[in-house]
Amino acid sequence: MLIADDLDKLLKILPEFVRLPLEKHVNLKYLIEVVMDLGRKPEARFPDGPEYLSKMLISWNDLDFCIKKIGNFSSDNRSGIESTLHRISSIKNRNGNIIGLTCRVGRSVFGTISVVRDLLQCGKSLLLLGKPGVGKTTAIREISRILADEMQKRVVIIDTSNEIAGDGDIPHPAIGRARRMQVATPELQHQVMIEAVENHMPEVIVIDEIGTELEALAARTIAERGVQLVGTAHGNYLESVIKNPVLSDLIGGIQYVTLGDDEAKRRGSQKSILERKAVPAFQAAVEIHERNHWTIHEKTDQVVDQILQGSRLYIQKRRLNDDGSISIICENSNSKEFIINGNLSNKQKNAKLKPPQNKLLTHIKMSSANPLVIKDFYSFEKIPQKDIDANFNYSLPKYLNNEKEPIYLYSYGINIQQIESVINTLNFAIILTRNIVRANFILALKNYIKHNNKIRLIAKSRQITVYTISSGTGNNIKRALKQIVNLYKFYPSDWSKLSFGNNIDQIKAIFEVRLAIEKVIIPKKQSVQLLPQSIKLKKLQYEIVNFFNLKCNYYGKEYNQGLIIYPY
Repeated sequence: MLIADDLDKLLKILPEFVRLPLEKHVNLKYLIEVVMDLGRKPEARFPDGPEYLSKMLISWNDLDFCIKKIGNFSSDNRSGIESTLHRISSIKNRNGNIIGLTCRVGRSVFGTISVVRDLLQCGKSLLLLGKPGVGKTTAIREISRILADEMQKRVVIIDTSNEIAGDGDIPHPAIGRARRMQVATPELQHQVMIEAVENHMPEVIVIDEIGTELEALAARTIAERGVQLVGTAHGNYLESVIKNPVLSDLIGGIQYVTLGDDEAKRRGSQKSILERKAVPAFQAAVEIHERNHWTIHEKTDQVVDQILQGSRLYIQKRRLNDDGSISIICENSNSKEFIINGNLSNKQKNAKLKPPQNKLLTHIKMSSANPLVIKDFYSFEKIPQKDIDANFNYSLPKYLNNEKEPIYLYSYGINIQQIESVINTLNFAIILTRNIVRANFILALKNYIKHNNKIRLIAKSRQITVYTISSGTGNNIKRALKQIVNLYKFYPSDWSKLSFGNNIDQIKAIFEVRLAIEKVIIPKKQSVQLLPQSIKLKKLQYEIVNFFNLKCNYYGKEYNQGLIIYPY
């Protein structure tokens, strides 16, 4: 990791009694900012905390000494030092006189973006979230350089406060070949964003500190024109952006939706729910809680839907180690509940008192030499878009499936969160689906389904097994899911065990049973007639059918007899 900070140029504008202690400080390279307020001691701020630099108090002359060495302050009370990334912010009194200065150190840090290089390579728009001072601007400065220099893209930076590319007319070398458009006043940032797209044909637009409704609307407009976006916004978590009415449009916006009685019963939810309005302007989001600890959301739309639904989230946490390697930790945790109309049910209130149970799923350590390889480790099971329901936590990690065929379950009238909780507790390879045609089984409340002729007719015509429970308690759901899994269980590795030590005729007979079970009986729910075999081979096939809890019978005459296997 290479760091360039031009600290000597910042120290030159400071009074001598402030500069000298800093030059001798052992932690100078970690300096975050210097604060000078009228009538107070000068203060240096480090990651470990603030320190006073002198017993002398800051006077008017000291402030004037600094102001004369820097440029004019803009309307947002910010200035800078020519050809550096440092930012000088002022505090004014009611008369407009400067009574305080905040001198923030600007650094260009090379080699930190390997953590999200795979997202950039895929062309995804990326939203960086984090509290002030956590390193968002430093990150997008390095992202701009990599996109422009290494990925050969046309990058335009919208630099409102000259913080990304430095003060002055010549951009700082830290942004590489990227171009910079300066903004006269912060209120015009959204106009410059649109101007950049219309006039300069960029492939990537980089924006720092999206904070107004007009800027969020401009970001959506740019995304709809097919331009990749990289932006930052204040907020520690994705949930804070969802709750922010100004910024929620960046992740698709939210709206109240009133469901019909049947749909509410089918989902097992209230009639008034929150749903995402549109496609997010940013396809991926990154939460920066510490400089080298990032939480990654690869698919913003799915994560937002899961948060609004209150489903369990699968979270990636990536860490850049000192040796340049990247550690990836995958966790599952419950998302925060959203209050509908100011009221929560007793079940929701009790659930909010329990701390979320995080489960460590995997931990990968890899070299940053080929950062794109990390996608192979944490990729989740892909389901065709037409078959998925964004409101359900439908995807399971491959390493949880244990190589078993997943079961697609359609629920009706039962709380989705309860079913998901039981599935995760028992570690079943069950996927909740909203498409009843895709389902292998239906789990419903008895009182609800007996009044719904449509579902019963579909189940009958598609030969879908329906399980009913009298009430949606955890024990009832657990018993039903266990019975479903026991009926559906299928172990691919057992075929090799069954075939081991057999002759060619026996292996052929076993292979015929395997094809019948895998290709017809389980997926199509149809019976299959096997070819007539000798008594010894028929007995072998019969034992295999019993092993998989299937029913079978004999057909034909005694000298030309075979097995017929029936579905569950």
